[in-house]
Amino acid sequence: MKNSLLLTGIFFMFFSGNLFSQAIIIDHTCAKLEPITEAAINQAKQSLHIAYGHTSHGSQLITGMSALVGQTNLNGYKGDIYNWNEGGTNGALDIDDYFVSGDLGHNGDTTWAQNTRPYLDNSNNNDVNVVIWSWCGGVSDNTQAGIQIYLDKMNELEQQYPNVKFVYMTGHSDIWSDATVKASNQQIKDYCIANNKILYDFYDIERYNPDGTFFEFTNDNCDYYDAAGGSLLGNWATEWQNSHTEGVDWYDCSPAHTRALNGNLKAYAAWWLWCRLAGWEGTEVEAVHHNTEINIFPNPVDDILSLKSEIPVDKFEIFDISGKMIFSVSGNENEINVSNLKPGVYLLKIVSKDKTGIKQFVKK
Repeated sequence: MKNSLLLTGIFFMFFSGNLFSQAIIIDHTCAKLEPITEAAINQAKQSLHIAYGHTSHGSQLITGMSALVGQTNLNGYKGDIYNWNEGGTNGALDIDDYFVSGDLGHNGDTTWAQNTRPYLDNSNNNDVNVVIWSWCGGVSDNTQAGIQIYLDKMNELEQQYPNVKFVYMTGHSDIWSDATVKASNQQIKDYCIANNKILYDFYDIERYNPDGTFFEFTNDNCDYYDAAGGSLLGNWATEWQNSHTEGVDWYDCSPAHTRALNGNLKAYAAWWLWCRLAGWEGTEVEAVHHNTEINIFPNPVDDILSLKSEIPVDKFEIFDISGKMIFSVSGNENEINVSNLKPGVYLLKIVSKDKTGIKQFVKK
């Protein structure tokens, strides 16, 4: 029987070796050192040349990454391989930090895009293959039209520089502009998922502690509240730090506007991003067979994921994008209720007697 694969949505992964086409969403599920491998980190250091534009909030990634170096007793630490510098000397990851001044600005500002072009056109920067820009407070006072200008300019740069990977970013938490921040960040995320973009979800990382506890109303310093503009309930980062061991479960650093733990998580997610951009699959779940005969529809899904299999299946397993299994169902099922899943990207693993495979789907 000739193998076939019917793509019923734009979010399916397909593999030929390690090549794949999909949106890359870096969120709180990626804010951990495991299961990033030493080989993936070394591959990122060998292949990436990154230009990073930001001001204070965006510096949280850099502060966390710098302080990560030397944390040899930290859980999940792979050895002193987390070094970075401008130029990538001595085996470090090459990051041109503050490659030009400024950040993503405010409502409709495109200065960042104008400054990116001459930098990339400069022959001295021919090796740059990743560009990432961060917001500071520009999402808090933005509009749908202003966010769309940002998205359009990013897409324009992608078309003009096809050999460069441009990383989108959400803005930081702001309890005093909670509704605006939520709407604007969701607009960015929806666009990235729908158009197979690369997103570092800065905002999502600020709403979960390392145990996966979700905080609905947060501020950029990790304070959490009972409602937007409501009563302060605590600080999730400080609380987690106080109940865990410094140097083992978390490490000290001084990221702008926030707590050390948030800087840790931003650094872990940054390394996850670099490794994904260098070709790491982002999960320890068994590799996908490109000839797995399974159809998923619709995709994205609301509450019910419908399945049609052309091979006998023993069971289906659902994983989050980090590779953590959420639940499994019998292979006899042709519909899976996913109403309890939070919106995001998930993996469906097909387990049968003679082959396994994975398909990606998006929960609305």
